Amino acid sequence: MAEAAPPSNEKKPKSAPQRAMDKLGLVRDIDLALHLPLRYEDETTLVSIASLRDGDTAQVEGVVVRSEVQFRPRRQLVVRLRDDAGDELVLRFLNFYPSHQKTLAEGARVRVRGEARGGFFGLEMVHPSFKAVGEGAPLARALTPIYPTSAQLPQAYLRKAVASGLMRADLSEQLPPGTVPPGLPPLREALAYLHHPAPDVSVAALEDRSHPAWQRLKFDELLAQQLSQLKAKQERELQRAPAFAVRPGGLQEKLLAALPFSLTEAQRRVVEEIARDLGRETPMHRLLQGDVGSGKTVVAALAAAIAIEQGWQCALMAPTEILAEQHLRKLVGWLEPLGIRVARLTGSRKGKARREMLAQVASGEAALVVGTHAVIQDQVEFAKLGLAIIDEQHRFGVQQRPALRSKLQDGPLEPHTLMMSATPIPRTLAMTLFADLDISTIDELPPGRTPVVTKLFADDKREAVVARIRDEVAAGRQVYWVCPLIEESESLDLQNATATHQQLCEALPGQMVGLLHGRMPAAEKAAVMSLFSGGQMGVLVSTTVIEVGVDVPNASLMVIEHAERFGLSQLHQLRGRVGRGAVASVCVLIYTTPLSDTAKSRLKAMIETNDGFEIARRDLEIRGPGEFFGARQSGAPLLRFADLAEDEPLVRLARSAALKLLAQHPQAAERHVARWLGSKTDYLKA
Repeated sequence: MAEAAPPSNEKKPKSAPQRAMDKLGLVRDIDLALHLPLRYEDETTLVSIASLRDGDTAQVEGVVVRSEVQFRPRRQLVVRLRDDAGDELVLRFLNFYPSHQKTLAEGARVRVRGEARGGFFGLEMVHPSFKAVGEGAPLARALTPIYPTSAQLPQAYLRKAVASGLMRADLSEQLPPGTVPPGLPPLREALAYLHHPAPDVSVAALEDRSHPAWQRLKFDELLAQQLSQLKAKQERELQRAPAFAVRPGGLQEKLLAALPFSLTEAQRRVVEEIARDLGRETPMHRLLQGDVGSGKTVVAALAAAIAIEQGWQCALMAPTEILAEQHLRKLVGWLEPLGIRVARLTGSRKGKARREMLAQVASGEAALVVGTHAVIQDQVEFAKLGLAIIDEQHRFGVQQRPALRSKLQDGPLEPHTLMMSATPIPRTLAMTLFADLDISTIDELPPGRTPVVTKLFADDKREAVVARIRDEVAAGRQVYWVCPLIEESESLDLQNATATHQQLCEALPGQMVGLLHGRMPAAEKAAVMSLFSGGQMGVLVSTTVIEVGVDVPNASLMVIEHAERFGLSQLHQLRGRVGRGAVASVCVLIYTTPLSDTAKSRLKAMIETNDGFEIARRDLEIRGPGEFFGARQSGAPLLRFADLAEDEPLVRLARSAALKLLAQHPQAAERHVARWLGSKTDYLKA
């Protein structure tokens, strides 16, 4: 007799809808309960076909009197529906399956919902939703939720999954009495209401999220954000870092005396804030923000001087080689005359030169290391790292930042961390996603910076722009021309950098026109930048690799091709490459029609203001927090319900509640964060 097969340990493969749910992050019952409808459909009432008007969205019921596949002008299923009053409506399906034909066969009674449109043969509905019903079948008692989903996840399947998740999830109140603002319902009640609102509810209050049920969810979400950030801050304060005292007459004062310019009041203030942090035994975790050209690099150099004087090393990491080179040039000029060895570590540095640099870093001979993410690679070992400076930190990937943090956590003492950003963070965003950071702001530009005038030109006015370039170059000034693509793309009708470079070479005979893009070898990039910085090259055609850090005071004109394709902060960063000297400077935005509403809003903001903080505020309004500082939010946006442009009062309430919870009810705080953020909390700490 054959032996029975042993039981299989293999897991059953997941169905397509289950895989789609995993992809949407719908893994736990609470995830399903918190997956809220995008909108609602009213299936609680039936109307007669005779009462329908063109443009009405309504539900009707009747019997199919004809169902046929027609082939003019293309294959389509055309169904004629007659209601009990004898009036008829055409249903048209341009995409259909055998199951459609089966449900909509002649003689079937169906309930149909869609938008009525005036057709050639009277009113019709194109691709309405439909279901077979028996005569006298009861109507829905609540509005029907329409959930965010994907092609592999039908609404009917998702509705059942959400309903069952809602029943199984633990929605008990975890927050101590007095935590939730008065007037907001319990969580279970709020969720039940939002998943299945009564038919008489105001759809406007549901859609604008002003209803108390929505306010409760927003508050809970913001509270989880605040708790997660403040807990990360508390954990950091338990760590230890080297304490650096500023010595009178020491390296920082020597550097200040050697600088060819004076600091602004704002720079002096933030230098003092950083010095106070460096003097403490807990690791600094500070963000230095300031508009383009406000002088962040010199503040970083003065911070580095404090650590270096006391025998510790400093690392400065930038997202691109061009930005790292710009920092390097300035820092070498300021620090090497004072006897400080500066090492350069980038991905393009190979062979013997790289090995020598690594040896200098490992021995401590190099006091300051400047580079790209190459600084955090495994083979890089610091003798004694005391301060890490990360420029444009939000541009590092969400995997790179934890790698950097683990790199900085080798010894018994943590290094201090200073992050820098030329994209100022609007206040409400700083209060939520960046609540774990101390923030220093340089809110004043150095004297001598001339305001940049911004002008809009349609694409058919390119010749006038080229004529302006000719005048600028003839007067001895320099010009940037920025393009969004390097090579031809069949899907986007965009001028590319290579073609534009060729056109400008032909239009400007006798002038040196350079080309710079991300795919060029590092040595070639450096050579082009050197010619432009040195003034020998009059025009530089570039992709956005010159977005940050490039400092050429003689450049007076910035042309941005297809400006409608760039984000608002990116446009402002690019504009900041000019206006760095005493010459009046212009930024020309060339756009192609038709413009989307978002593109119009961006270009309007660029024309109306040069203020980076106002630009950041508008950028947040246009894009929302999910994209504004997108790297901090890996995958799904971590704020799904709250709107930072509108919900500042709730942010303030959540912040004060979070402080009280952490102090008085730490276990309730932990449960709340686990419910809302699950495994996403690590990304917030990065």
